[in-house]
Formats: sequence, structure tokens, C-alpha cells
Amino acid sequence: MFDIMIWIGAAVSVMGLAGLVWCIIRVSRARRAELSEDELRAVVQSVLPLNMGALFLSVIGLMLVVIGIMLG
Repeated sequence: MFDIMIWIGAAVSVMGLAGLVWCIIRVSRARRAELSEDELRAVVQSVLPLNMGALFLSVIGLMLVVIGIMLG
């Protein structure tokens, strides 16, 4: 039972990590495109909610893993 919780938590954490990598790639592409400061700020502001959501997924996934290990 708790093995399933650990694997689900690991999968959720990996999804969050993939979201973080995607945010990093998107902002680095915008920086390399040498956009104006306002355009770069707009890109960063559009990525920020996705970044926070990915961090939330990672934290929830890691919490599931830790709880699964402690209870199992």
C-alpha cells in the first residue's frame, strides 16, 4: 500500500521537476533572444505562476514519498 504512495509521490515530483526545467528553458531562450526589458519582464511574469505550480508539485510529491517511507 505505501509502496504505491512512494511511487506516486516520485512521479508527481518528477512532473514538478520537468515543469521547473521547462520554466528555466523558456526564460533562458527569452534572455538569449535579447528582448527589450519590458518584453523580457512579460515573459518572466507569464512563467512565474507555472514556476510556482511546478514547485508546489515537487513539494507535494516529496511529501508523499517521505510519508510513504515513514509509514511503510
